[in-house]
Amino acid sequence: MKNILIIDDDPLIRKTLSTHFRRRGYEVCLAESGEMGIELFEEINPELVILDIRLPDTDGLDILRRIKSINSEATVVIMTAYDDMRSTVEAIKSGAFEYLVKPLDFIELDLTVEKAIQVKSLEEKLSYLVAEKQKEYTIDNIIGRSPQMREVFKLIGSVATTRTNVLIQGESGTGKELVAKAIHYNSPFSHEPFIVINCSAISDTLLESELFGHVKGAFTDAVTETKGKFEIAGKGTLFLDEIGDISPNLQSKLLRVIETRDFMKVGGEKVLKTEARIIAATNKNLEKLVKEGKFREDLYYRLKVVEIKLPPLRERREDIPDLVAYLLEKINRELKKNVKKVPPHVMKKIMDFPWKGNVRELENALTRAVILAKGDVILEENLPLERREPVPLTTELLPLEEVEKRYIKYVLEKTKGNKLKASQILRISRPTLDNKIKKYGLEFKSA
Repeated sequence: MKNILIIDDDPLIRKTLSTHFRRRGYEVCLAESGEMGIELFEEINPELVILDIRLPDTDGLDILRRIKSINSEATVVIMTAYDDMRSTVEAIKSGAFEYLVKPLDFIELDLTVEKAIQVKSLEEKLSYLVAEKQKEYTIDNIIGRSPQMREVFKLIGSVATTRTNVLIQGESGTGKELVAKAIHYNSPFSHEPFIVINCSAISDTLLESELFGHVKGAFTDAVTETKGKFEIAGKGTLFLDEIGDISPNLQSKLLRVIETRDFMKVGGEKVLKTEARIIAATNKNLEKLVKEGKFREDLYYRLKVVEIKLPPLRERREDIPDLVAYLLEKINRELKKNVKKVPPHVMKKIMDFPWKGNVRELENALTRAVILAKGDVILEENLPLERREPVPLTTELLPLEEVEKRYIKYVLEKTKGNKLKASQILRISRPTLDNKIKKYGLEFKSA
């Protein structure tokens, strides 16, 4: 039988909650003060603690911190009669599972308790742990064991020891820069610079200066002479990302550098030599651009001495569990968290999702899930996996408050009045949502 510890100085609330939960099959222990609550917590190790934030002998937040210091896995739901943003933030930061405002909505309370017990159970029983990244199938931090990725690894190994130009093609978010780095850092020239230029993010004039450098007075803002990336790269690697976006003029100049291995700075007359290897990448179909006359055919073939095609995530779904494992390890390390379990049904949802943004979208989704996780388990609701209908917009020009009111109403309608779910979608606290519902006169019964 699941046991709940209720810590509240109000005898009526203790009695009401005790009766409510005992009828639902829970064993209930009651404490009227913080110190008594700590003693009972150490004695019975309850599945869940429901804690009032205002107690006669101490602050409920202090009791929360003491409980978490005794058992960091403890699940604590804070309740308060005071709608205080600071207390809400402090409670969540201190490890509270949820923050409920009195008078309690018993439907919401039951949903919260059920979810808390579910998370607790998953934490105790689930064994879907993040695996150590498998070196047999990785080069640096590229993850995959699918046939497509094994072919990619073979190509990386083949070209890494050469000075051959490489063209990497793949959708956005597939890891083109990671492949370029893997080639560079597994080459004999790994001690030389790895220089990245995003060709789509810089104007034509500036891109030419970035690549080749310029002399003083070459253009209005050229107050000093600068080195270009070809010169800085030395014998290293120049990674030209989004190569499909460069202008015909720059295509001609880049082709000349590849053919002659020399260049001049913008406005300069001195010929400089380059030994840099060029790795180019694009999410566009360069062969199609060549046929359309938008990309030079001779440059295309000069760049794609070796071509590496990265498959989208939807075409290598068997790699997703390993990717999730690796990314969770990375995200936990960066955020100093310990969210490391994924239930099988959630993993299936992740594997079935289209991931149009590929690995980058998956990483962003997992980062969000780790931040929102209450324990060390990732739940489906923490992941943006819903293929939501577009929010109905209007061409009418409205005040910001009216837009906010309409959108909150829309979210409440879609969640059938479930304030807990609505606040998660809106990414605001439950008390803040209650305030906005009251402010805008929105009435919804909880689902």
